[in-house]
Amino acid sequence: MTSFRPAPAWLADAVFYQIYPQSFADSNGDGIGDFAGITERLDHLAWLGVNTVWLNPCFVSPFGDAGYDVADYLRVAPRYGSHDDLARLVDEAGRRGIRVLLDLVAGHTSDQHPWF
Repeated sequence: MTSFRPAPAWLADAVFYQIYPQSFADSNGDGIGDFAGITERLDHLAWLGVNTVWLNPCFVSPFGDAGYDVADYLRVAPRYGSHDDLARLVDEAGRRGIRVLLDLVAGHTSDQHPWF
């Protein structure tokens, strides 16, 4: 027997904005986008009517496949900031009515992950 789970109600009216963190907004001038840079632009996204941000993979990775080759699903990639930076992004987005979804593509796991 297959159980059916309906989509959450908020999804029907979601306005998504996909962000590849590495190239979206660089807050510290190192040439790599980061969580703080995304946080700084949340007002603009809210003004556009965005209510859901989808972040491409932002976990620890050797970046042989643009970050999709995740080596550790429990830690964020330091190039994007810290866990606290990500938590601040989620908190600030929530204050603006924006949900944050993290892309998790287990089929692209790095050969540097402990599973291998």
